[in-house]
Amino acid sequence: MAVTGTTSGEGDGAGEGGGVDGGAPGATPGAGHGGSAAWGLLLPVREAPPRQRGRVLQTGLREAVRSGRLAPGARLPSSRELAADLGVSRGLVTEAYEQLTAEGYLTSSRGSGTWVGDTARDAPAGDRSAGERTAAPAVDFRPGSPDPALFPRAAWAAAHRRALAGLPHHALGYPDPRGLPELRSAVAALLTRRRGVAADPGRVVICSGVAQAMTLLALTLGGSGGGTVAVETPGSFEHAALFAAAGLRTVPVGLDTEGLLPGDLAASGARAAVLTPSHQFPSGIAYSAARRSALLAWARDADGLLVEDDYDGDFRYDRAPVGALQGLDPRRVAYTGSVSKSLAPGLRLGWLVAPDGLAGEIVERKRTMDLGHPVLDQALLADFIARGEYDRQLRRCGRAYRQRRDALLRALAEHIGGTEVTGIAAGLHVIASLPPRCGPQERLLARAARAGVAVRPLSDYLPPRPPSPPPGSDGGDGGDGGRVRLVLGYAHLTPNRIAHGVRLLAGAARHP
Repeated sequence: MAVTGTTSGEGDGAGEGGGVDGGAPGATPGAGHGGSAAWGLLLPVREAPPRQRGRVLQTGLREAVRSGRLAPGARLPSSRELAADLGVSRGLVTEAYEQLTAEGYLTSSRGSGTWVGDTARDAPAGDRSAGERTAAPAVDFRPGSPDPALFPRAAWAAAHRRALAGLPHHALGYPDPRGLPELRSAVAALLTRRRGVAADPGRVVICSGVAQAMTLLALTLGGSGGGTVAVETPGSFEHAALFAAAGLRTVPVGLDTEGLLPGDLAASGARAAVLTPSHQFPSGIAYSAARRSALLAWARDADGLLVEDDYDGDFRYDRAPVGALQGLDPRRVAYTGSVSKSLAPGLRLGWLVAPDGLAGEIVERKRTMDLGHPVLDQALLADFIARGEYDRQLRRCGRAYRQRRDALLRALAEHIGGTEVTGIAAGLHVIASLPPRCGPQERLLARAARAGVAVRPLSDYLPPRPPSPPPGSDGGDGGDGGRVRLVLGYAHLTPNRIAHGVRLLAGAARHP
């Protein structure tokens, strides 16, 4: 059966004789020539179960049109002919023609036939080789990932069953954009107890992780004229990107060993600043009490806002975690957090504790953005927290991550002597300053990649630097006084994988 570019016949489609390429009723599709290759796509219709033939026919026709195997302007055979060729009912073919005409793949008019339209185009082929160019590293030390193997599947499944059974029917409608009352109450109590946050349920907004919390804040600040936001440098890539995507200007502000520099913040002209005060990312410092007070004084004097990203504040290994900055002045600090490091980032569950002056607009932004977070996920997390399962998970992760940090420090001391590890004993990463003999930085990174070790240097979290000076001058290696400074994540690696990775890194450092 072939298709043609000429009009012939009349009736329900293309007429009784038009479009036939030497075939006869009951002949095998594609037995002729010309357009027979296109009809080869329809052969699966014959093999499909009777109830699925209509869907298979429609899928085959769509694919033939999109791919160009049925060219724009080509006339299709009548429904009677095609039905006979495929061994299906005429009504099934008529329904397929009508459906694809309604979708725009085909065009038709009574007495003139059915034709391939000129609207559909094939999707561009993806670069399938992109993921094949670089093999997955043998050991990946890049920071930011928890261990998904620690996810409490059994406890989570039990909470899911309880939540689903306990949800009343009316709760499955559009939710309060702030979140389910029971989850907001549970989160407020959790944050007050564990992080020292001044949180009442009315100012808690349940979000799709910290990313959505930051986006809501950015949109709200942009609407109120807060056009410039300061970000830590070195700092998280995502902070600047999220605020810039909302149309706000971001300015980098430097740090010292106590935290963000208040004088530089005041000089930046920013009306808001994004901070990681409990465990600065990536430097690993904790803001001092004096620096916290100075930054709060800036916020009060400048009528500004501090945005606290408490991304891993629960994980401190040498003492109790330092409480959140927000607890010192809830009117000047917006607090964000999530379960991404404690449970799994794929859950997309987080929270924003909004200052009173911004809470109303943030809730309206949330309403227009997504009409509220999924109800069942919220009920599940509320149950998980209320039964103490979340606290148990935090203790479990804390033990595992502390052991892995210790394993990393031991491996560095054994295999790369002279390495200095800085930052507080907390979180999911360390800053490792390798001895000068391991540099220069670009050469070490290239050797590590060839050895199958993925690492990220601290310089990646800094603004672009001027062109490197000539070899032999200060700073030419991208390190610190000749040292290469790496941000090494360890939480997602077992102690054995950590030791193996450090051995590979040490071999790369020694390689001529």
